[in-house]
Amino acid sequence: MNKIALAIHGGAGTLRRGEMTAEKENEYREALQHALHEGYAIIEAGGSATDAVEKAVVELENSPLFNAGRGSVFSSNGKHEMDASIMEGKNKDAGAVSLVSGVKNPISLARAVMDKSEHVFLAGEGAMHFAKDHQFTTEPDSYFFDEFRHQQWLDIRDSDHFQLDHSNNKDHKFGTVGAVAVDVQGNLAAATSTGGMTNKKYGRVGDSPIIGAGTYANNQTCAVSCTGSGEYFIRAVVAYEVSALMEFKGLSLQEAADEAVLTRLPKIQGDGGLIAVDKFGNIALPFNTEGMYRGWKNASNEEIAIYEKT
Repeated sequence: MNKIALAIHGGAGTLRRGEMTAEKENEYREALQHALHEGYAIIEAGGSATDAVEKAVVELENSPLFNAGRGSVFSSNGKHEMDASIMEGKNKDAGAVSLVSGVKNPISLARAVMDKSEHVFLAGEGAMHFAKDHQFTTEPDSYFFDEFRHQQWLDIRDSDHFQLDHSNNKDHKFGTVGAVAVDVQGNLAAATSTGGMTNKKYGRVGDSPIIGAGTYANNQTCAVSCTGSGEYFIRAVVAYEVSALMEFKGLSLQEAADEAVLTRLPKIQGDGGLIAVDKFGNIALPFNTEGMYRGWKNASNEEIAIYEKT
């Protein structure tokens, strides 16, 4: 039997100790733990890594605490425009959606694109037509409304600024959820979902729905889900780069993930982090910011963390 493992993230950014109340921090930890346990239960029971990462991300999307699904930030038009992608490592099948509104769980829509269409990436009105054709229930705007997110938007809606919920710096671009897993068959999968940037304009799309930039899975190397400054992750093709460093340079999972996030990304001023798992059940969770909402679990250990370890 192969070693099973699952890791999740809820975004990276300006997350310093003492900047949120103990009650709020506990809410984040409980939400992360719930999603982790829900996803892990699937692979523990012999289910697929793909089902596990979808389930974990669905639970994070259902929480208003994270910038994905229900907790998505407001775009410049006062709406929610969500992106998501999923990939399995056995056959490198993938599905992605972008600029979708009203869909409760964008990650499940991305899964449907992977499983029920001949395409990989659907966007905007086309993605919404696909959702309707496959009987996806949409939620009203009130479902996605969060007073904190709304105030974030009101503060900058009349400016050219855009902002992510995990940053005090309006120039930093954070806010994503994701999961990676390896199942008992040794199959890998990765999933990522986001509401994007507060006050984003022009149909902006970050790395989260882009296969190879924000999400990647290959059974021969690893599964990766990224979070951070999306434009930089796209330019550096970070998720695929971790896999390539393993495949072509022979680096270990930890070495490849650290090289991508701690060495190469900062060279182009990119901020953020990623979670990754390989076919042996090894896990890497590097980030170059003050913190990253994260958790991981295998047969013998479990951890939930927010801040940089000291």
